[in-house]
Parts: sequence; structure tokens; C-alpha cells
Amino acid sequence: MAGDKPLKTFIAALIGLFLSAVGIDANSGVYRFTGDSVHLADGIQFVVLVLGLFSISEILLLLEKTHHGHQAVKATGRMLFNFKEAASVFAVNIRCGLLGFIMGVLPGAGATLASAVAYMTEKRLAGDKGEFGKGDARGLAAPETAIGASCCGALVPMLTLGVPGSGTTAVMIGALTLYNITPGPLLFQQQPDIVWGLIASLFIANIMLVILNIPMIRIFTRILAVPNWALVPVIAIITGIGVYAVHATTFDLFLMVGIGIMGYILRKLDFPLSPILLGFILGGLMEQNLRRALSISNGELGILWSSPISMSVWALTVCMLTLPLLRSWRKRSQLRRAMADA
Repeated sequence: MAGDKPLKTFIAALIGLFLSAVGIDANSGVYRFTGDSVHLADGIQFVVLVLGLFSISEILLLLEKTHHGHQAVKATGRMLFNFKEAASVFAVNIRCGLLGFIMGVLPGAGATLASAVAYMTEKRLAGDKGEFGKGDARGLAAPETAIGASCCGALVPMLTLGVPGSGTTAVMIGALTLYNITPGPLLFQQQPDIVWGLIASLFIANIMLVILNIPMIRIFTRILAVPNWALVPVIAIITGIGVYAVHATTFDLFLMVGIGIMGYILRKLDFPLSPILLGFILGGLMEQNLRRALSISNGELGILWSSPISMSVWALTVCMLTLPLLRSWRKRSQLRRAMADA
């Protein structure tokens, strides 16, 4: 429900929950939302969903722009910062790093919200607000620091609870699941080498990014000059090979295209796609734990709100669902009032 589109975010999460229910019910053996197709008996594969939503939908968006040609690339000047610039953003990096980490720990917040909050926070703290949006180093450092910190923070709920903190960690959970590795508190005991290897990779990755990115900035900017008519086929081929390699069935290819068309329509309607991934990942966990609770209580739904802890969780859930909607409604009301006064 984070962001400025809470209702669309909620609908996207419901779509993810629906997609997670496709397949055979493990308890009753009933086919759910499969259309009697044996290909969907095992449900929708995570790789098919991810590549369909993000890769195919992006291809369709790129196809809209093929007639515009490629973008002009300006020559880059000085690429390294100096000591004065580094000193001016030192406090910004600390503040936005802490803020981004906290935002990353919150499931569903993501790097986009963290960068926006960090930028607006620094803009309010800055005395010369006019420089923001005109190349101020603080305006550049704030969102980038928050993005990096939020990516680290998103690993906290993934490693400790098995809950994806962002779309990226949802993909990581899907990849670990393919190797029969279940993220969660037991991961620290059963496979600590994976946990500490992942943490160590964060340090190594940041060092390698500095070493590789600075010399290759000029090369990366040239990618913008590649025309879409040459870029789209390469992306499509790589995407198709990635999906076909999982189960070697053409049905997955057609399903990926169908999901990609759905993702394209949702993006045109300004729906976020990451909540679909979060709903898809959490849908299976929700169903498993719901069935476990009902089996303990012999089918009594009262077990879901019988304890003070569960009531507190329900109250927190209601607040998280309603407050963004109320905030959005209040903003629209203020906008309509301002337009009426004008």
C-alpha cells in the first residue's frame, strides 16, 4: 500500500494472490483456475511470471517507440567527484542510508519509495531549495544512497521471516525455492554459508561496482544509442530461452506472452507490477499457514483473532490498508478544493 497509488497497489497485490492460487489444491486435489489444463496443474512458474510481467511488457512498450529512432547521447564530461563534493554529501549519505535501510525493511516499500522519501527529506532540510533539480550534489546523493540502503534492508525480512521485502528479493526467493532452499529463520542454522555468503557479496558487489562502473560510464551511455528495432529481438530471444529452459514446454512460452500482455495493459493503466510479485510469493505462504491454523482449531475461524497478538496484527493490517486510502482521498479533496477556489 506504499506510494501514491494505494488502491491500484492493493488491486495488483490481489492479482498476485489470485495467480498464486492457480493449480491443484494440495489437500483436496481440485483443479483451481486451470481451465482443465494439465499444463497449469503445478501452478504458474515463478520464472514465467517474472519474465512475462517485466520483460514482455517492456518489449511491448519499446515497440511503441520504434518509430522515434534512437536517443541522442551527449558527450560526458568529468565523471569523478572532488573532495568538496564528497564532503558536502557526507551527512546526506548517513541520513539517507539510515532512512533507506528502514524503508527497505518494510515489506513492499521498495527502492522507489525510499528514493522519493529521501529526496523530499533532503529538499526540506536544504536551505537553498532552488538548487534541487538543477544538479545539486545532495539531490543526486540522497536518492542513490537510499536506493542502495533499501536493497540491503529488503534482505532483512527475506532472511529472517522468508517474506520478500521488495520485488528484487521476491525474485531471489523464487530462485532459492527452485533449489529447494526456503528462506527464513532456519536458514541461519541449516545453511549459514548461504546467508553469510549473501552478506559478504554485498560488500564485494559495492567495491566491484566502483571499479567497473566508473571506467564503463561512457560505454553504458552508448546503450541509449541502440535503436529499439535492434534491442527488442535480442531481449525477446534471451527471454524465450530463459523460460523454455525451465521445463522445455512451449506452453510456458505462450503463458509468458499472455502474462506479458496483461502486464503491458496494467502498466498502461499505471498499475505497479511489484505488488503482483509480492502477492504471488506470499499467497502460497498465506494459504499454507491458514490451513495449518484451521487444522489445529478443527475448522474454527475464531483462532485467527482469539489471542491479543493476532488482534494486534489484525488492527495493524486494517490501519495499513485504510490509512493510505484516506491519505489519497484527502489529497484528491484538497486538489478539488484548490481547483474550485481558482
